[in-house]
Amino acid sequence: MNGLLLVGAGGAIGAMGRYGVGVFVTRLGFSGFPLATIIVNIFGSLFMGLFIGILAKTLPVWQNEARLFIAIGLLGGFTTFSAFSLDVITLFERGAMMQTGFYVLVSTIGAILALWTGLMIARGLPL
Repeated sequence: MNGLLLVGAGGAIGAMGRYGVGVFVTRLGFSGFPLATIIVNIFGSLFMGLFIGILAKTLPVWQNEARLFIAIGLLGGFTTFSAFSLDVITLFERGAMMQTGFYVLVSTIGAILALWTGLMIARGLPL
């Protein structure tokens, strides 16, 4: 199957799962705190670790297709934090401590600053 279709199908399922968690958490009465995001990020990262670990251990013939559908598509649509977490651990396990720290700082601070900048621009406020 085409890689784009695998990623797209997995991403659609992951995005629907993320939405479902948000609806479920809101129905439980949690609406003023981003609990759904925390749940999605933690479980997405857990599933990414399990999935990549199993793939590395078993090396199935279909591992590339599974990686596209599950890791990039499904878990990427569920939470991009899982991909970020995998990148951090990969760099860490390679012993690239400076790169790991740089990646974590630039990704988190950069994303927050970029979001803030976008909000300020959209609101027509001075930066």
